[in-house]
Amino acid sequence: MSKMTKEHNYPLSTVHSKLPMGWEIKKLGEVLTIERGGSPRPIEKYLTNSPDGINWIKISDATASDKYIFETKEKITKEGLHKTRMVNEGDFILSNSMSFGRPYIMKTSGCIHDGWLVLKENGQKIFDTEFLYYLLSSPYVFNQFDYLAAGSTVRNLNIALVSSVQVPIPPLPEQQRIVSILDEAFAAIARAKANAEQNLKNAKELFESYLQGVFGGSTGSPTKRDGWEEKKLGEVGNPKMCKRIFKEQTTTVGDIPFYKIGTFGKEPDAYISKDIYDEFRAKYSFPKKGDVLISASGTIGRRVRYDGEPAYFQDSNIVWIENDEKKVSNDFLFEFYGACNWGSTKGATISRLYNDNLKNIKISFPKSKEEQQTIVRQLDALRAETQKLEAVYQQKIDDLEELKKSILQKAFAGELRGGEPAEPKTEKSRRDDKIIENKINHPRTNPEGVK
Repeated sequence: MSKMTKEHNYPLSTVHSKLPMGWEIKKLGEVLTIERGGSPRPIEKYLTNSPDGINWIKISDATASDKYIFETKEKITKEGLHKTRMVNEGDFILSNSMSFGRPYIMKTSGCIHDGWLVLKENGQKIFDTEFLYYLLSSPYVFNQFDYLAAGSTVRNLNIALVSSVQVPIPPLPEQQRIVSILDEAFAAIARAKANAEQNLKNAKELFESYLQGVFGGSTGSPTKRDGWEEKKLGEVGNPKMCKRIFKEQTTTVGDIPFYKIGTFGKEPDAYISKDIYDEFRAKYSFPKKGDVLISASGTIGRRVRYDGEPAYFQDSNIVWIENDEKKVSNDFLFEFYGACNWGSTKGATISRLYNDNLKNIKISFPKSKEEQQTIVRQLDALRAETQKLEAVYQQKIDDLEELKKSILQKAFAGELRGGEPAEPKTEKSRRDDKIIENKINHPRTNPEGVK
């Protein structure tokens, strides 16, 4: 068994021996002309807004379509032509670095830089265009790209590597039959995936709708209810932060994790000594167990409950309200932060949450601690339920992607007979669909018991 067969679980030699009569195995370099793009430098010298400029094709031009490149955002002058490569409508271009091995069909003409390879037929019609697209997109080809590029410092493709890839070539009528089956199957998969993605989006919005129902919607105005009171956060407690830690006081390994804004809520990449930690914790502000830490820069309002374990937090970027919990429990505060409109203060978008911003945010809460905890329990239960729904639909999306790969693999092994299932349906998946549909289409405005 070859190394490729072991590592990629794709036994080329076995597949080759089972191919239908009339199919051939060829290297891409035997049936296609493969050339690399080029870049006139400095590129800024050749860019132009002139209508008669030549399309300059970049990877970002491919984002509007999974398959085609219709137009470009930039153009270059004719003077740059001798340092690049022209491609024409109908040509295949292959990304050789960024979106490694991704093929696109040209629906316009233009020039490609050295991040692209162009694949052209040698005059003789060997491939149906759509068949070649599916072939280049398949695990059959990608696994060979991946294997052949392994071990290099920067994983990319070159002419020799792509030329050496082996591909099955059925007769043209068979190619067209395979394309017809794949088009139908993939259209059905795309519909199923779009439906699953919409349901995933709905599931994520489900909890948000409950949360906003409790805390006042998207306006940022607290909801006023009987038995509730309204305060500014500065009346609940004063904003606090840890003492500043300087870079020279940190190490990449050590005793006490030091969380910066980039690692807040994630794995730490810096540490401080236990001596500094003990001294600063004793002398300066430090959160108590249960306090809700929030990010005050970057993505404002990310929140983490401090678990009481030894750790230190970057000053000014990570802050908390010193809450004695006489008015508001930290659990309720955590849920409020999840619904809080951090993005604007007095109508202005902010990129940093200053102490005055934080102190002036209004919060509405039940006077009864028991009612606060009831709301927290209900939201916790809803969060868990919503996460289950999200997991169901994310799994569906993942399964559909695997189904596409499976169908492609069968297609190029000569095993595609038609009528490929778009989405395997079990009785359980049907029940899941119905349950989730009912939850999404008939949501409650507020959690039960919230007045």
